[in-house]
Amino acid sequence: MKRRDLLKAAVTLPLLPLLMRSGTALAHSAGNLATTLRSRLRPGQPGWPAAAEWEQLKRQVGGRLLKLESPFAHCDASPPDGACAQALKQLGNPFAVGDNPALTQTSGWADAWSSQPSAYAVAAENPADVGAAVNFARKHHLRLVVKGGGHSYQGTSDAPDSLLVWTRHMNQVSLHDAFVPQGCAGHLAPQPAASVQAGAMWIDAYAAVTTGGGRYVQGGGCTTVGVAGLVQSGGFGSFSKRWGTAASNLLEAEVVTADGQLRIANACTNPELFWGLKGGGGGSLGVVTRLTLRTFELPEFFGGVNLTVKADSDAAYRALIAEAVGFYQRALFNPHWGEQMKFYGGNTFEVSMVFQGLTQQQAEQTWAPFLDWVHARRDCHVSKPFQALAAPARHLWDAEFLRKYLPSAIVSDDRPDAPRHHFLWSGDHDQVGWFIQGYQSAWLPASLLQPERQARLVDALFEAVQHQGVSLHFNKGLAGAPADAIARARDTATHPQVLDAFALAISASGDDPAFPGMPGAKPDLAMARRRAAAVDRTMEALRAAAPDAGSYVSESDYFLRDWQQGFWGGNYPRLAAAKRRYDPDGLFFVHHGVGSEQWSADGFTRLRM
Repeated sequence: MKRRDLLKAAVTLPLLPLLMRSGTALAHSAGNLATTLRSRLRPGQPGWPAAAEWEQLKRQVGGRLLKLESPFAHCDASPPDGACAQALKQLGNPFAVGDNPALTQTSGWADAWSSQPSAYAVAAENPADVGAAVNFARKHHLRLVVKGGGHSYQGTSDAPDSLLVWTRHMNQVSLHDAFVPQGCAGHLAPQPAASVQAGAMWIDAYAAVTTGGGRYVQGGGCTTVGVAGLVQSGGFGSFSKRWGTAASNLLEAEVVTADGQLRIANACTNPELFWGLKGGGGGSLGVVTRLTLRTFELPEFFGGVNLTVKADSDAAYRALIAEAVGFYQRALFNPHWGEQMKFYGGNTFEVSMVFQGLTQQQAEQTWAPFLDWVHARRDCHVSKPFQALAAPARHLWDAEFLRKYLPSAIVSDDRPDAPRHHFLWSGDHDQVGWFIQGYQSAWLPASLLQPERQARLVDALFEAVQHQGVSLHFNKGLAGAPADAIARARDTATHPQVLDAFALAISASGDDPAFPGMPGAKPDLAMARRRAAAVDRTMEALRAAAPDAGSYVSESDYFLRDWQQGFWGGNYPRLAAAKRRYDPDGLFFVHHGVGSEQWSADGFTRLRM
C-alpha cells in the first residue's frame, strides 16, 4: 500500500469578512449556523484573540484557562527544568501522563503526527465551561480539540495552535436503579444504568459500577481509556461477545453542540444526534459531557486462560493454525469467550483469552481437547504452560483484591495522592506513550469459519505472519453474540460488518515513547517505514481472504484512503447528514472524522463548501 504524503499546513486568511452573528441567534438552533468559515487562525495571525479576550474567557470559566507548554520544552537546558525531570520520571505512568493536558497517551505515528500541545486549554469542570470554550472557538475561528483519555492512535485528541477542551476533571459516576431517558416516559421502561461524566476513565466506571455496585457496564479493556471517546467510536471490551458494544448500550448523552447549546440526545430527543454519537467517532458532532449506559447483572465468575505453543516447522505451524481455527469454531465461538489468539513469526502461537459465566473447571474442560491435540504431536511444544484462572466477577477490577491475590497482573498509579482504585493491566503497559510505526485492522466475516472455508483463512494467517504478527480479537466481532446484543449494535453508526464478524484482525508495530523534545526521542524512521510496510503486507494477506473488510475506527490505519467506507460502510451518508445538521460550519474536526474531507489534513483550511 502506498502511503500518501501528508498535506502541509496551508493557512490563508479569509478573503471576505465572516458574517457576524449574535450569540442569541447562534444559540437558537444548530441548523442556523452559516457555512462561511474558510480558514482557522493560528497564534500571531491577524484576528487571533488578544490577551484581554483570553482573560475574559478565563474569567468566564472560573480561572480554568491554561496556557500549555510541553513538559519536554526545556529538557535541553542545563540542568533540565523541573517539569522535564518530573515528566521523565512519570513517563511510564499512564495516569500521570493523562493528568498533564499537554501530553497524550500516544506520542505519535511515523510520517503521520506527533504529540504537540494546544495553545490553550479549558480545564472544564461542568457543561458551562465546555459551552464557553465552544463559543469562544467559534467566534474567533479557532481550531478546537477535545480530550478526555487522550488515547487516540490517530492523534485526534491534540493539535498545535488549537484551543483544547480538556474534560479530565469531569469524572463522576452515579448509579441508577430505574433510569428513563428524558422525554421517553411511557415509551421506554425504566432500567438500571450508570451516568458517567466525559472525563472518566473506564477504571473509574468499573470501580463504581462493578466493584462498588455489583453490576456490569460494557466498556473498554484498557482501564485508562476515556469512557466518552470509546463509546463514541463504538467501544469493544473483553466481554462484548456477550453484552455488545459500549455504543449499543448508550441510553442518553448530554452534549454541547457547535452552537454552544447543551443538548440531551436519546432515542426520543434529538434521535439523529444520539444515533451519530453511537459509533460515529469522537469529536465530530459535539463535546459529550455525560453519558448514561445500561448496566447488567454480573455472572458468577470472570476468568482468563493463557498458553503459548511453538511449532518445529512451517508444516507443523500450518497444522497448528488449522487446529486453532477449527477449535475456536467448535468450542469458543460463543458469548462465553473473548480476547485474543496471536500468531507470530518463528512459528509461535499464543492464547490470551477471557471468559465469563464459566467456572475454572469448565474453562479447563473446554480447552482439554486442544491441549490433547498439542501434546499428541511431536512437532509442537508448549513453551508457556496452559493456565486458567477464575474469580468472583465483582473482583475483576477490584484493585485491593488484585493487589492481594494477583499483584503481577496490574500496575498501580504509584503517586502518593493517587486514588486507590487506579491501576493498569500489565499487558497494556507497553502502550504508555508509545510511538506507532504501523497499525491496521480488518473485520473477518464469520463465513470464514465454515468448515469448507477454514483452509482459506488458515492460508491467509500463515502467509500474514511471514511479515508481521497478527492477533484475532474475538471480542471485537459480534458474530456468535446473543440476538439482543446484535440487535442493539445494529441500531448504531458502527460499521455493519461488525454484526457478522467473528473477530477483528489487528497487526501493529510500535516503539518507545518519542514526545518532541524528550531526551533521546529520535525515532528511527527508516526502521519504522520498514515495519509499517511489513504490517501492510500482513494485512494484504488477510484481506485476500476477506477482500472487502472494513476497519475499526479506533484501531486502524492512519493512511486509510477510503476511510468513509472503511469505518462506517453504508452508515456514512446518514452520519454526514447528522454532521450537516448539528455542525454545518465544521467547527469539530478530527482526522478521518465525519465531514473531515472538507478540510485540509491539519484541519485549518476549508477545501470545499
